[in-house]
Amino acid sequence: MKWKELQTRGRLVTYTVIHVAPAQFQEIAPYAVGIVEFAEGARLPGMIRDVKFENLKIGMELQTEFEANVPSEWPQWARYFFRPL
Repeated sequence: MKWKELQTRGRLVTYTVIHVAPAQFQEIAPYAVGIVEFAEGARLPGMIRDVKFENLKIGMELQTEFEANVPSEWPQWARYFFRPL
């Protein structure tokens, strides 16, 4: 495997809203998780933030954002998420 740089924008392929979350995410439930496809053909799963659930639409364009590492037991890498443009 090797690293591949992707564009920061992609289209929503599918999504779900999580109401019953694992322990480390219970405080933010309910939340949306989707799979975003990029022009390069890669598909990545991730949380979708800053959108009302009723406004989520297959095919909508999303922007990848990153947040600084927050001290926690999991995960220990840079976290990314998606938000509408």
